[in-house]
Amino acid sequence: MKIFNTFEKATILIVDDNPTNLKVLSDAISSLGWEALIAIDGENAIEEAEYAQPDIILLDVMMPGIDGFQTCAELKKKSSTKDIPVIFLTALTDQFDKVLGLVTGGVDYITKPFNLDEVLARIQVHLKLSLLTKELEIKNQELDRLVEERTQKLSLTLDKLQQSQLQLVQSEKLSTLGELVAGVAHEINNPLNFVMGNLGFLRNYINALTQHLELYHQYYPNPVINITKNAKLIELDEILIDIPKVISSIDTGLERIHNISDSLRNFSRSDVSKKAFFDIHEGINSTLIILSYRLKGNKLRPDIEVIKDYGNLPLIECYPEQINQVFMNMIANAIDAIDELCQKVADVQNNKNYQILIKTVWKQEEELLIVTFKDNGLGMSVETQKQIFEQFFTTKPRGKGTGLGLSISRQIIEEKHNGRLRCFSVLGEGTEFLMEIPVR
Repeated sequence: MKIFNTFEKATILIVDDNPTNLKVLSDAISSLGWEALIAIDGENAIEEAEYAQPDIILLDVMMPGIDGFQTCAELKKKSSTKDIPVIFLTALTDQFDKVLGLVTGGVDYITKPFNLDEVLARIQVHLKLSLLTKELEIKNQELDRLVEERTQKLSLTLDKLQQSQLQLVQSEKLSTLGELVAGVAHEINNPLNFVMGNLGFLRNYINALTQHLELYHQYYPNPVINITKNAKLIELDEILIDIPKVISSIDTGLERIHNISDSLRNFSRSDVSKKAFFDIHEGINSTLIILSYRLKGNKLRPDIEVIKDYGNLPLIECYPEQINQVFMNMIANAIDAIDELCQKVADVQNNKNYQILIKTVWKQEEELLIVTFKDNGLGMSVETQKQIFEQFFTTKPRGKGTGLGLSISRQIIEEKHNGRLRCFSVLGEGTEFLMEIPVR
């Protein structure tokens, strides 16, 4: 953009079909050190203005061909000439003509016969105005650029701050959760091992006592009346039949506690600092065992069915504890979505089968692991899907969610494992989360 002041050379285009006016004006302009360009009609004026880009145009109204008003209108239509100030020169004195000149884009109006000093003075005024306008435009552009730079810097700083905050929350959450789960598993194992060890002794003792009672019955088939009465009173025959069943039930319960304890220890593996080879299916199964109490039916819905469509996967090199945290978020969110749908359904006895489909696929040629979690719960709107991975965004009531689970999950998959986490959902039909983890 050309910047000038009144002491530098400016270019003035004079448009007039009168040779005398052209001579007088051009001589006066040249005497001030400015360059004078000449055009005798509107068509030539438009061409000259586009080529030379004058600083001001002195434009006669009454000319052969297109008049000054039309010429000005054409100049204002073109991007290359629309900002050039136009001063009308005319013998017309009608107020309507003056208004028409200003409406078509003129900045000033000088009536013929003109006073030369007045013309030069007005040219200087509009040169100064043009200068100030262009300087203001440059300042505005510089200001816009500075604002944009500051905004970008602030945005970058905010992104870094959010990432640091998210990493801090994630690290603290993983550390706290890992310590808590590992501590619970350890506390469970101590009494569990004690009970399981003593249950073996108890089983042997009961078997020995049962055999001893059978020997008594064999060699003393007719006991005294008090023993017979007491045997009927305590239902001895039923006790002897039920004792093995009770022992078997205790075995089953202890085995279940043992599986939960193993799942807790697997879930809380402390491999945060380095990658390790990990069985993805073991991680999913451990998470399902931990969340099994939430999968059970309640007053609003029946049991949630978990469908496992597992592919043949190799051990995957990853951060196991972080991957387990993603699995926990995915399955817990699926359960929440189903529960939210059940709360909105008027007829809770709709006999709908609520399901969570977990599918794993190994693409050997691409060395790519794909894991999907799909539920038939509440689903999400398009607007919600656009924000679902944003930090602190949640659709859950206050106190039910922090809005960090999915943002942390995306960071784990995409930043820690160079993968991708995507969401596909239809409101009222369900949601599917798909994660892709490249091994290399």
